[in-house]
Amino acid sequence: MSSAAHFGFERDIVEMESQIVRLREMAAQRGLDVSDEVRVLTAKLEDLREETYRNLDPMEQVQVARHPRRPYTLDYVETVFTDWFELKGDRCYRNDEAIVGGWGRIGERSVMVIGHQKGRDMKENLRRNFGMPHPEGYRKALRLMKMAEKFGRAVVTLIDTPGAYPGFGAEERGQAEAIATNLREMARLRVPTVSVVIGEGGSGGALALGVTDRILLLEHSIYSVISPEGCAAILWRSAEKRAEAARALRLTSSDLLKLGVADEVIPEPPGGAHADPPATMANVGEVLARNLSELDAKETDLLVRERWARYEALGTWIEPAEG
Repeated sequence: MSSAAHFGFERDIVEMESQIVRLREMAAQRGLDVSDEVRVLTAKLEDLREETYRNLDPMEQVQVARHPRRPYTLDYVETVFTDWFELKGDRCYRNDEAIVGGWGRIGERSVMVIGHQKGRDMKENLRRNFGMPHPEGYRKALRLMKMAEKFGRAVVTLIDTPGAYPGFGAEERGQAEAIATNLREMARLRVPTVSVVIGEGGSGGALALGVTDRILLLEHSIYSVISPEGCAAILWRSAEKRAEAARALRLTSSDLLKLGVADEVIPEPPGGAHADPPATMANVGEVLARNLSELDAKETDLLVRERWARYEALGTWIEPAEG
C-alpha cells in the first residue's frame, strides 16, 4: 500500500508493511535467510489489520466506503456475472454514464444488472460524473427494470453514489420527478429485486435504485439519507462536525442491520474490499445467488405485498404516553 493510498487510522499497518519490505531488502543485499522473521511479522500484520478494521468508527467507515480502489459496478460485471450485454440510453434525452445497466447471467440465471459507476482517474470521473446520475440515468434504469419485468427476469442493482447530481440542468430535466418515479415503480415491480450497497449509498440518488426485496450491504459500505459533510453543514454549519454527523446518521452496515434497513451484511476481507477485490466479489456473487434463489421461490403477488409491507414498516415511531 503506497503512502498516498492509506488512511490515518492505518498508520501502524503501513509502518509494519514497511518493516517487512525493509527486512526483505536487507536480506537480499546480505544474502540472509529471514523467512521465519518475515512469517512472524506477516502474521502480526494480518492480526493488526483485522483488529483495526474491526474497530473503525463511523467516519472511518465512510473513508473506507469511498476508497478509490474498491470494486465498482463494472468490476462486478466482469467477475460475478457472465454474458454481459450493456444497454444504453433513456430513449428521451441521452445516455448517462453514471449509471450502467444490461443483461447478464449469475450462474444459469439471466438477470438485469443496473448500477452506479465511478471513475478511477479524473478523466474517467468526468465521464462518469463521479457516480452522480442525472435524471436520464434514473430513467434509463427504470426502462431496463421494466424490460426485465416484461421478460420475467430478476433485477440486481449495485449502489455506489454520493447522491444524484444537483446541477441546474439536472433539476430542469426533472431530477426529483425521475427519482420519485423510480421509487414508485420499483415498489411494484413484479419480479424479484435485490440491491447491494457496494460502497457509498447517498440520499435519493442511491434510493432510486434501492427499493428492492432484499438490501445487502458490504461490511464497510455506508447507506444514508445524506453525507456526513452535508449533514454537518446543515446542522452545525461546519464540516468540522462531520465525524459527529456520521455517528448520528447511523449509516454503517451494523447500524443498518440493527435498524432493519439491511437484510444481510456481506463480509469484506481484512483491510477492506480494496485490499482483496477478488475475494470481495466472490463473496458478493455467492450471497447474491442465494438471495435470488430464495426470492425465486416466492409467488409474485406475495413478493410485491411483502415488499410494500417492508417499506411501510420503516420509519415508524411510538407516541409518548400523555401526562
